[in-house]
Amino acid sequence: MVREANTSEIDCLAELWFDVWHQSHARLSPPDLVRFRTRENFRDRLQAVLPDIRVVGPRDAPVGFCALKGDELYQLFVSPQAQGSGVAVRLIADAEARLAERSVEIARLTCAIGNDRAARFYEKSGWCRTGTIVNMAETSEGPYPVEIWRYEKRLAP
Repeated sequence: MVREANTSEIDCLAELWFDVWHQSHARLSPPDLVRFRTRENFRDRLQAVLPDIRVVGPRDAPVGFCALKGDELYQLFVSPQAQGSGVAVRLIADAEARLAERSVEIARLTCAIGNDRAARFYEKSGWCRTGTIVNMAETSEGPYPVEIWRYEKRLAP
């Protein structure tokens, strides 16, 4: 079941995001950006979007989360133990439904260039890669430019 995240889960979610990001993204990212991706950085970013975070898993031990930001599926991360179990499918369906409720017609998400596993998942879920863009990644020292893949999906009203 997909449910709202609660404040008591921020540290657990930050740990999950830190671990999965460093396993899947660090090798694809500039070293300067990797040094900014600390547990505190992930915690601060989660705290900023807490009302828009949904999770799957037991209270205080979620195994995956999805965060929205405006018309964007901002973050989607699942623990290695839960990958392939349908958690990501449930989270992305929930995110699409929430975006549609906000009257978003074309949803957007980004994906690290070279994160082929995630790219296959998004494409299988009906998202289309529209190109490569420069994203201004959030860091403690301000925006950091990173080239990424952009995906879009037209949502049903």
